[in-house]
Amino acid sequence: MLKYVGYFVVGIVIGILAAMFGLGGGFLIVPPTLNFLGVEIHHAVGTSSAAVVFTSLSSAIAYHRQRRIHYKAGLLLASTAVIGAYIGAWATSYISAAQLKVIFGVVLFLVAIRLYRKKSREPHEVDLKEIKLDYKVVPIGGFIAGVASGLLGIGGGGAINVPFLTYMGLPIHYAVATSSFAIVFTATSGAIKHYMLGNVEVEWLVLLVPGLIIGAQLGAKIAKRTKASQLTKAFAVVMAFLAIRMILKGGLGYPVP
Repeated sequence: MLKYVGYFVVGIVIGILAAMFGLGGGFLIVPPTLNFLGVEIHHAVGTSSAAVVFTSLSSAIAYHRQRRIHYKAGLLLASTAVIGAYIGAWATSYISAAQLKVIFGVVLFLVAIRLYRKKSREPHEVDLKEIKLDYKVVPIGGFIAGVASGLLGIGGGGAINVPFLTYMGLPIHYAVATSSFAIVFTATSGAIKHYMLGNVEVEWLVLLVPGLIIGAQLGAKIAKRTKASQLTKAFAVVMAFLAIRMILKGGLGYPVP
């Protein structure tokens, strides 16, 4: 019984964080399932990939109700991210992922610092219809996020999607919402691949999903009530954490799950 409660609680916490910051949550799911719930590493990664589908879908539904998803940008991101994810996964056989983790981690850390200092506009100060994005550039960002996702194992690419969209002109709240929407597609692609490899444990997935769905709904509500400056800084901190974790895994060989 305690084990089932553990899965549910873990799901809620991860769902909240994933929805608040527009991340798939895969990097958040693997460590607790691996360290505290005793899940084997390959199955933990595969099951978390499938779980991200439900987290991002729940987040996207919540943000749809808030009318904060830029659908055109989200679809353009997803269209190239799916391709990029497969290329990234294929490239792991030919490129040293450890060295790339260090390089990517350093870049991510520098972006986090810049994002932390960035001034953010509140949602009520912006009309989504008036935001003009360069739609020729957006797919490039999606492709990069996809490659990084497949090559470096950073989930659905939210760590790239959100800062990329903010630099393209989307306020942080809209960037988070749009990233959550885009991840639905990339996560589904990854989940299908892991299921075919036999890495998805349906029993564990069923236990995680209720908490993830509830947590994602709560996370979207918390993000809505959070000031743009605070949400931006919080996201920057999460990015810095991801960057340090990636550097430790790649450069020092530190056993970070």
